[in-house]
Amino acid sequence: MKPSLRSNKKDSMRLQNLTDEELMAEFVLGDELAFTILMGRYKGQIINYLYRYIGNYDDCYDLAQEVFVRIYRYRNNYNSTIKFTTWIFTMAANLAKTELNRYWRKNSVSIDRQGNDENQTWEFIDKGTYQPDTRIDQTTIGQRIQKALMMISPSHRELIILRDIQDLSYEEIAEITESELGTVKSRL
Repeated sequence: MKPSLRSNKKDSMRLQNLTDEELMAEFVLGDELAFTILMGRYKGQIINYLYRYIGNYDDCYDLAQEVFVRIYRYRNNYNSTIKFTTWIFTMAANLAKTELNRYWRKNSVSIDRQGNDENQTWEFIDKGTYQPDTRIDQTTIGQRIQKALMMISPSHRELIILRDIQDLSYEEIAEITESELGTVKSRL
């Protein structure tokens, strides 16, 4: 084995054993491999979180990519006193909220009558664009969970996803959602 490959493998193994916060510190110092390891650790979790939050499988990949682009771009803004999971899920939550608002604005329809025709009828076509349980091929339980998540308010949905799916602590959830600890507990 060449010395450069050996040192790369050794460095990779060393980085694998670091905490998320330590990896971010390495990344801020310029170690791109640290970023790659962080991406590997959180890619699936972020995609799952975003899918559960917005309910659109296609859009969650774009949003997840944007989360990692922002981590890369704003790495120097990372505050090492904050847990990395709090930082990344806050970013993901903010992007998801923005996407939901954009979705509702884009797909809202005014039902005000246009014109003076009293016999005018309204035809609302169901495009099936916001039915996540029919858009993906999952088990029946997964489909039912997703459908139930979409029936509750986005703020409650966010809390349930962070606690029950992402398994974050109440304190982390309070930081991510910028809520009081007691509020998080009572809503859950």
